[in-house]
Amino acid sequence: MLTTPRRQLLLSRLALAGWLALALPLLPPARGQGQSPDRPAGLIVLEERPGQQGLRVLGIYGPKPDATSPGLWRVQLWVQTGNDATVRTDTVRCSTTAPMRLTNERGRWLLRDLNPGGPITPGNRVDHLVWWATCHPEQAGRDPATLQALARQLGYSGTLRESEQILPGRSR
Repeated sequence: MLTTPRRQLLLSRLALAGWLALALPLLPPARGQGQSPDRPAGLIVLEERPGQQGLRVLGIYGPKPDATSPGLWRVQLWVQTGNDATVRTDTVRCSTTAPMRLTNERGRWLLRDLNPGGPITPGNRVDHLVWWATCHPEQAGRDPATLQALARQLGYSGTLRESEQILPGRSR
């Protein structure tokens, strides 16, 4: 019979093995040092710029409309920094009266109400890049600060109040 500490160690190893069995098929294949991760098919690059850890690439792929909520989209967000890449699923609403982006950053769910055609700042730039690329893919990668006139033509007032809410969720 196993003693309690040995049993706990065995159970924790079994749990880790189970988690790895589930997670490994989701992980990208191992790559050699100094190589960039393979980009997914259909990736639309929104922004590339140098950073302290190497080239930072922001892109989206695989947009899918929500079957039950018109104007709501799910999109994969690709964030590559140097040799590391993360993928997360964002939800974007393209409504002219309540445009928004829901994203998960560092384990926190953030709901951001947006103002297409309004001021672009360093704090909302990525939100607008993702929003424009999802809602109006022909504008993907364009500087959102240059799209004010187009936003008005498309029916966005440019006067909506931008806000951010941190939603309760699982902490990490």
